[in-house]
Amino acid sequence: MLDLTIIDANTLELDLSKCNKKLKIFPFDPRLYIKRGMIFFKLAQLNESLKDFNKAEELNPQLTPYLWQRGLTYYYLGKYAKAGRQFELDLSVNSQDIEETLWLYLAIAKLENPQNAQECLLPVKYDTRGFMRQIYQVFAGKSDISTLTNINTNSSLKEVFFYFLYAGLYYFAHEDNFQANLYIQKAVEVKIDDYMWYLACVHLNVFNR
Repeated sequence: MLDLTIIDANTLELDLSKCNKKLKIFPFDPRLYIKRGMIFFKLAQLNESLKDFNKAEELNPQLTPYLWQRGLTYYYLGKYAKAGRQFELDLSVNSQDIEETLWLYLAIAKLENPQNAQECLLPVKYDTRGFMRQIYQVFAGKSDISTLTNINTNSSLKEVFFYFLYAGLYYFAHEDNFQANLYIQKAVEVKIDDYMWYLACVHLNVFNR
C-alpha cells in the first residue's frame, strides 16, 4: 500500500468522491474517466486506474494517442509492451515531447535492454524546458549521469525534482535498484504540485517493498 503519510490522501479521496458523483450524472463523459483514472493512479490503485483509462478510450477512440497517463499506469503494472505501444502512439501526435520518448526508452529497457532502448530515442530539438534537454542527453548517452545527480545550487525545486526522478529512473532501467530507490526517494522529498511527483511515490510503492 502507498504510504498515505506522504501524500494528501484526504484531498485525493475527496476528489475521488466528487468524481464519482459527477460520473453518476455524466456516465458517458470520457474526460471524467481520465480524471478519475489519474486520481486512482495517485492513490496507487493501478488496476482501477487502467480500467478508467480504457473506459475513456472506449467512449472516445480518438483519445487513444493522447492517453499518456495510461502508458504510465501500464508501466507500473509491469505491462511494458503495452506501455511502450502507448508511448509510441503518443509520439505519433507529439514527436517533440522529451518525456514521451524517455518513457518509451524506459519501457523498451525493461522489455529488452538499455542499449536497444537508446537506439529508439527520437531526436527532440524543440522542447523549451532546458532541464528536460539535459536529462535527454543522459539517456542518449551524450552526458554522464552525474549531470543529474550533482545539482546546481541555482536549480529550481522543479528542476531538482525532475533531475532526481529521471536519475532514479535511469538507474532503474540499468537494473541498479539501490541507486534507483535512492534518487527517487530524493525526488519524493522535493515535493512539487505535479502528477510526476505522485509517480515517484507510486514507484517506491511498487518497487521498494
